[in-house]
Amino acid sequence: MNFKGEQHPGVKMPTGDTLGFRLNHTMLRVKDPELALAFYTRVFGMSVLRRLDFEELGFSLYFLARLEEEEQVPEEKGERTVWTFSQKGLLELTHNWGTEDQADFAYHDGNAEPQGFGHICFSVPNLDAAEAWFDANDVEFIKRADQGKMKDVVFVKDTDGYWIEVVQADRLAALGD
Repeated sequence: MNFKGEQHPGVKMPTGDTLGFRLNHTMLRVKDPELALAFYTRVFGMSVLRRLDFEELGFSLYFLARLEEEEQVPEEKGERTVWTFSQKGLLELTHNWGTEDQADFAYHDGNAEPQGFGHICFSVPNLDAAEAWFDANDVEFIKRADQGKMKDVVFVKDTDGYWIEVVQADRLAALGD
């Protein structure tokens, strides 16, 4: 691997101390796990790799991934837990028990004021087909591929209002400087 990353002010060259570090997952808090799991498994084709319950703390973690056909996932829970925490690009949905029963409860989506967290992103093989799939599944759009100043980028919302960017990689070659 010759490419060492783009250089910009503030970028430091990694040292050997970080060898093997990788981003494992991003966590979103969800009000109702049944609704969130239905959305991510049905609409985005993800699978739940592992659920971890923490009864004394009153919450559950659901680790999801879009598995490839050839991936070999361990069946035994302990081995699958270790395997899960060694993967790249997982989505963790955290459910604090009881929030699903609170009618006025909602998490901040990060895009309302004050802004903070922005979105997660899925890459798809065909953006037009993905838009049609979202329409067929009543997914709420923030922006379609032909709208706004940034074309070929879609934004939809999940069941908790979090934004999801959806892109087709080969349509983004000319993006930015």
